[in-house]
Amino acid sequence: LLQDYSPGEKHLLLQLSNGKEVNYPVASPSDLPPLGNPDILEGENDLTALSFLHEPAVLHNLRVRFLDYSSIYTYCGIVLVAINPYDQLPIYGEEVIDAYSGQDMADMEPHIFSVAEECLLTFQTVHHLKYFLYSLLLILWTCNNTDIGFDSYSIIISGESGSGKTVSAKFTMRYFAVVGGAAQQTSVEERVLASNPIMESIGNAKTTRNDNSSRFGKYIEIGFGRKGDIIAANMRTYLLEKSRVVFQASAERNYHIFYQLCASRELPEMRALKLDGPERFRYTSQGGEIHIPGTDDLSDLERTRNAFTILGVQPDQQMELFRILAAVLHLGNVNIQASGRSSDRNDRSLAVFSKLLGVEGPQMAHWLCQRRLAVGGEMLVKPMSGQQAVEARDALAKHIYGQLFTWTVQRLNSALRTQGRQSKSFIGVLDIYGFETFDRNSFEQFCINYANEKLQQQFNRHVFHLEQEEYVREELAWSRIEFSDNQQCINLIEGQLGLFDLLDEECRMPKGSDESWVRKLYDQHLTSKPHPHFRKPRMSNSAFIILHFADMVQYECDGFLDKNRDTVFEELINILKASQLVAELFQQQGNVSSVANGSVRSGKRAREHKLTVGFQFRQSLQMLMDTLNSTTPHYVRCIKPNDLKEPFLFDPRRTVQQLRACGVLETIRISAAGYPSRWTYEEFFSRYRLLLRGSQSQEQAQASCRQTLPELIPDPDQYCFGKTKVFFRAGQVALLERLRAERLRVAAVIIQGRVRGWLARIRYTRICWATVTIQRYCRGALARRLALTLRYTKAALVIQKTYRMVVVRQLFLMIRQATIIIQAFTRGTLERRRYRLLVAEQAAVLLQARVRGWLARQAYRRVRAAVVYMQCCVRRRAARRALLKLKTEARSVERYRELNKGMEVKLMQLQLRADQEVGEDIRVDSALSLPPGLPASVLFLCVRHADCSGDQTHTRSLCSAAVTAMKAALKKHSNDVDMTALWLKNGCLLHDLLTQHSPKQVGGTCICYLHLTDLHVLIRALSNLCIQAYQQLLSITEKRLQNIIVPALLESETIPGLSGSAVKLGTSRKRAGSDPRTVGGDAPTMGLVLRELGALHTALSHQALPPTQMEQAFHQLTYLISASAFNSLLLRKDMCCWSRGMQIRYNVSLLEEWLRSRGLQAGGAVATLEPLIQAVQLLQAGKKSEADAQALVQTCTALSSQQIVKILTLYTPSSDLDERVTLNFIRTVQGLLKGRSDGQPPQLLMDVRRVFPVTFPYLPPPVLHAEQLVIPDSLKISFLRRA
Repeated sequence: LLQDYSPGEKHLLLQLSNGKEVNYPVASPSDLPPLGNPDILEGENDLTALSFLHEPAVLHNLRVRFLDYSSIYTYCGIVLVAINPYDQLPIYGEEVIDAYSGQDMADMEPHIFSVAEECLLTFQTVHHLKYFLYSLLLILWTCNNTDIGFDSYSIIISGESGSGKTVSAKFTMRYFAVVGGAAQQTSVEERVLASNPIMESIGNAKTTRNDNSSRFGKYIEIGFGRKGDIIAANMRTYLLEKSRVVFQASAERNYHIFYQLCASRELPEMRALKLDGPERFRYTSQGGEIHIPGTDDLSDLERTRNAFTILGVQPDQQMELFRILAAVLHLGNVNIQASGRSSDRNDRSLAVFSKLLGVEGPQMAHWLCQRRLAVGGEMLVKPMSGQQAVEARDALAKHIYGQLFTWTVQRLNSALRTQGRQSKSFIGVLDIYGFETFDRNSFEQFCINYANEKLQQQFNRHVFHLEQEEYVREELAWSRIEFSDNQQCINLIEGQLGLFDLLDEECRMPKGSDESWVRKLYDQHLTSKPHPHFRKPRMSNSAFIILHFADMVQYECDGFLDKNRDTVFEELINILKASQLVAELFQQQGNVSSVANGSVRSGKRAREHKLTVGFQFRQSLQMLMDTLNSTTPHYVRCIKPNDLKEPFLFDPRRTVQQLRACGVLETIRISAAGYPSRWTYEEFFSRYRLLLRGSQSQEQAQASCRQTLPELIPDPDQYCFGKTKVFFRAGQVALLERLRAERLRVAAVIIQGRVRGWLARIRYTRICWATVTIQRYCRGALARRLALTLRYTKAALVIQKTYRMVVVRQLFLMIRQATIIIQAFTRGTLERRRYRLLVAEQAAVLLQARVRGWLARQAYRRVRAAVVYMQCCVRRRAARRALLKLKTEARSVERYRELNKGMEVKLMQLQLRADQEVGEDIRVDSALSLPPGLPASVLFLCVRHADCSGDQTHTRSLCSAAVTAMKAALKKHSNDVDMTALWLKNGCLLHDLLTQHSPKQVGGTCICYLHLTDLHVLIRALSNLCIQAYQQLLSITEKRLQNIIVPALLESETIPGLSGSAVKLGTSRKRAGSDPRTVGGDAPTMGLVLRELGALHTALSHQALPPTQMEQAFHQLTYLISASAFNSLLLRKDMCCWSRGMQIRYNVSLLEEWLRSRGLQAGGAVATLEPLIQAVQLLQAGKKSEADAQALVQTCTALSSQQIVKILTLYTPSSDLDERVTLNFIRTVQGLLKGRSDGQPPQLLMDVRRVFPVTFPYLPPPVLHAEQLVIPDSLKISFLRRA
């Protein structure tokens, strides 16, 4: 609004979001356009946090998030709004599941995983507390029958066909399966996921709105044990669309399983089914759509069969199931004559149908065209017309498929149960059809909309209850909030003499018809007692209108009675019961009670059917509502953005229609009726500090708010103070934003005045300084001119004097040079003569010395040779005598026994001592005090000692015992870094020692190799042991780091005062409707992370492990730290700001400095931090001009295109000095990113589960001797020294 509006003006001067100014016509005050929300709430992830709550604001916010930010999820209080993007998005991988696991949904971007995590985390927290209380009660009262209620939770997913309900439910169950895990080796979570392809095959079909539309509702209960693991699951289904089996509208298909069977008809095991192409069967060709683009029916059937196998359905049982389905297809091709007297008994389709099911073909042909009546106590057989026979055939096909569907669900439920464990609590996932209205609405739409009426009532009451809880928790003085209750519409449908009652009554009449039923409706609800939700169409006497909560729907009464009866004649059922193949499908019919609400026909028509479809649906729906009312619900509303299935195309009309139908706008209306805007005192103080008076410290935030707010908003009804929050009615946040902007504008004017005065004073000072400088330069020029004249005069005199001196000096130098030359020649001649005499005398002396030395050396050599020869003769004689003595002793057996006396006993004692060491661990402190590698060295000496004795059995047993002892020690100390590092060192050293003494390594060296035949097996076992120890070492540290990485790197305030200067925006406020959580203890900091890494480094250094192994370990850990922090950054909007980027960069620099100080940067540990560093640089860099975009693209080489765009869209200004990233800048960056060769993977998040390969280099140790080892006396192996 660029100009204030006064009553009576005819135009408003507005500025659109694209900067264009327009004049908006205003005829009356009621024509004023709805007010827009302030910029701080642009793209808010919770619709109830908007200051102005109306449909245009909701649509605008959803459009901005969907089109501009590519965010398909948005909160609306307790509801998650999910918009179908009609595109594959990289936001559902395991790295995303890891990023959301254990996180508070208020801190993360909206996601289906966030709702699942909130449900699972609350479930586990409450249940751990209740199990503790339960155990405490048993201890105190020793009462085994004490019972404590265990809460259950449910996730209700609804929406139109094609809005993504099935996909949302599938991802929810996948999240539970991955995070919850299973308690048995048989993988319950795998079986839960395996149920999806089966149910999609037999319950999903292609419609005009969706290629994979669920034609039934389902509620899956996932049971959890005490440890939070999945132990069981159960599925309930609602209102299968059986009419689709025999009829499909144009451009639609039957259920997927039929087309999958036809596509696999060439397989050897399928040839017995006598199948053909789907276009050759009546039940699969009516819609004209045989194939779905991008779908392979053959591979889908293989996936379905694999799922059956996982669930324990054997291949022969699967083939029985396929035989029944194939029989249904052949039944549809049975030719019924026009007369209806009899079908062709030689009909090929009838013969195949009878053969596949194992029934009598003639009997089936007879009773397809005949019916039995009871008249006057006698049974008569009456032929049916051709149309009646076709209807009987189709009714039989629908009934067989319905019974098969029910049997399959029961079979899945039995496979999903676990033996011996019962779940007292569960998390339910409800995937149910949303409100439907078509050009022609029939019985199915009536039941669906009735179910949505019940769900909407439960939803409204739950939303109101949460709103009331929030006010009570904050101790607000509040009045009752009115909300629309659709109980009247529900009474119209299910109440006494309601639509269902009159329909069942008409079904019991012998000659009941749709027209008669509709006339009763008119009489009861229009004439006798007019109902406000019931109307009659003006142009039709065979339809009625119901005013539902979402829309007004007109239902055509044709077919209501037949669909409600779902008549199948008993004679056909009896024929099928005689078949061994399908008898099991119809066993449940005999167990159903025949008295329930009078829906079963009496007399001659009692055999046609039992309970009506409407009554069964009401019963199952009431059970569902009872279950939902006993759980804590979470809601997911799926929205179709357009009917063209185009990716990221937003149709506002279709969207707002669905928002009304699914109750999202009702949630906003209930929220708007109270106090929709809620700020904690600290957040309010941070944002509006400049409007407040009094103390400017965070500790006095509540007092400042209570003191100043009445002056800012005079009407006390527009706000309310709670215990921890301040509440505002709709529009008040926008008012505060305007006051804040005005205060900032006034402050800006004052600052501008002060700055302009300062600039003027600076300019005056510069002019004065310039004047003085010019004067100084002029005076200096005159003085320099006078000095130059004086300098020239003096220079002339100096030149004359110097010239005269040079002439005289040159004459003197010439005479002196001639004299020196003459003297030099004379003296040289005399000296050369004397030198020649000295050389001759020196040569004579040297020649004499050389001759005398040669003579002396010749005499010395002759004497030394004689002495050496004499010594050799003496020593040879002594050696021959010693050799004869040794040969004599070697031939003596008694001497051999004396040398080896006690060796066997020592080996047995050594073996026994090694076995005892497995059960008796050395104390940790004494073990860690040993020199590095001492246990491995001692073990190797024992092995070599045993090997020298020649007993390979004892040697092999000793080696096996050593490996087993090491594994036991690792298992016992599975949470001890120091002990794990100790056994890693000893395992590697023993491996290298055995490798060094293996025959292949020894070769021509002087090292004695071991004679053990299967030495390579032992070396391989030690190699596996080293890998196990290495992985255990990393696992211990990763567990300790897992929960502190994100708080330490992203949330900790290491730089003091940085967060105080930033303004906390509204996007970081807690989501409305979420449970408040308190954080106990001190928040983790980088010091804690570095202490954990330091503990690992100390343990590795103490054991003197090679630097390459340490570098590999820290390379893996720094990657985990970087990936976890980076993934959380991409999913948290409150972290994407300039000040937080500086904080994160400082924290990362501490980690880099720590790595470099310990020399670990060479192994790639620092390089793994590059994506996080570049993401932080992206937050701190300029984001306005095209040059900034080019610099970003050139800098962020370690980030993928999706990651760069995601950070830019999440960027949130941290203060008024900062601005949001414009869409034009984002588009510019996207254009530049397309031009670069991006070698990064396409996924959005990093894979935190990535494991780098580890190598253990062979380092030959020095030759080992027992004398070199400091062996404690407590080991009692001193004999190794003697050996």
